[in-house]
Amino acid sequence: MSLTTVAELRSALGVGTLYADATLQSVCDAADNVLLPFIWANTTSITGHSNTANTGTSYFDENVQETFYIGETVVISGSGSKHNGNKTITEVGEKTITYAISGNNNAVTPFHPINPYGKVSAETYLDPASVPAIQEASLMVCISIWTSRQTNTGNGMNPDGSIGNMYAMSSQLIARVRGLLAPYLDPRSMVG
Repeated sequence: MSLTTVAELRSALGVGTLYADATLQSVCDAADNVLLPFIWANTTSITGHSNTANTGTSYFDENVQETFYIGETVVISGSGSKHNGNKTITEVGEKTITYAISGNNNAVTPFHPINPYGKVSAETYLDPASVPAIQEASLMVCISIWTSRQTNTGNGMNPDGSIGNMYAMSSQLIARVRGLLAPYLDPRSMVG
């Protein structure tokens, strides 16, 4: 479910039933895709993986011995069908975790990189949908996306006929809501 619901966006835009739910939902989903990577989450990037016939190993660029523990259940995504899903860790190395895999095509594969990186998610302690400031930021991003979508070239026409912010869909999109998000931003998302 999106941080901003179709009903909330419909009400904020004042569009009634003029647009289909699917059209508005695509804007809500886009806002989530923009915002959620900036919000603190208990995730670590997987840079590569390998497997034997019945175990998979994920590799990291950082020491994960104090991040994960044997017996912990994590969710792996973006790493291929053998590795994706809920996995219970059976071994933790300095920069690796190992877990059981299953399937019909488990040929032994050596280490190979994952591009773009996969992701392993451990238990999460922050639910963005329960934080009013994050929900407000999501609604503001939805409105910005909708406004840019409805004007030619995405520049946003002002009521007086002048051109609005031509950078509406640039990095300024997040910068405008950063004050609302500040306590919840993942420091890893602000590199660069």
